Amino acid sequence: MPKPADHDQRRRQITDAARQVVARDGLRAATFRSIATEAGLSVRLVQYYFGSKEDVLRATRAAVAADAAQRMQRAVSELAGDSRPAEVIRAILLELLPIDVARREDTMVLDAFFFAEITSTAAETPSDDAADASGYLQDLVCQQVVLAGADPSTAEADARLIVAAASGLAQAMLADARLVARAPGLIDRLLDRMLVH
Repeated sequence: MPKPADHDQRRRQITDAARQVVARDGLRAATFRSIATEAGLSVRLVQYYFGSKEDVLRATRAAVAADAAQRMQRAVSELAGDSRPAEVIRAILLELLPIDVARREDTMVLDAFFFAEITSTAAETPSDDAADASGYLQDLVCQQVVLAGADPSTAEADARLIVAAASGLAQAMLADARLVARAPGLIDRLLDRMLVH
């Protein structure tokens, strides 16, 4: 008797395949056929789990964002209970930078979605949940900026600048692998200048 399918595992297999296709070949290359080939499944099975290309892409983007959130939470939970706000922000930001193969691929996937949004290729833009993820990250950083002693009236702007600087660093790291080794020091320098002492 065949083993019953684990639907969550199958969906994850498909979104992992989509993520590989997008990271390697770009968003336009993510078709039912290319995703099915990457996953080692039939096109019909991919269509069974995801009714449209937009559904697959939406789920893929959500999976990448969820993985990043889990990494951030794990990094923060591994800190000592009395960690300074700068240490917490540092842990969060380092989990988002492309400092290894998996995070590099995630950065490329999220960038592909971002560039599709700003170039208005609506058919390839699954949703506006990127704003939610960005807002979540800024809120996390803002809480720590306030704990560091910043004026609450300027903490949101400071958090936005910190996140924007880290995003810019991530882009630079994709183009220049030499920055990978320097990334922790650059984040430390950024926080040293942005946080109240």
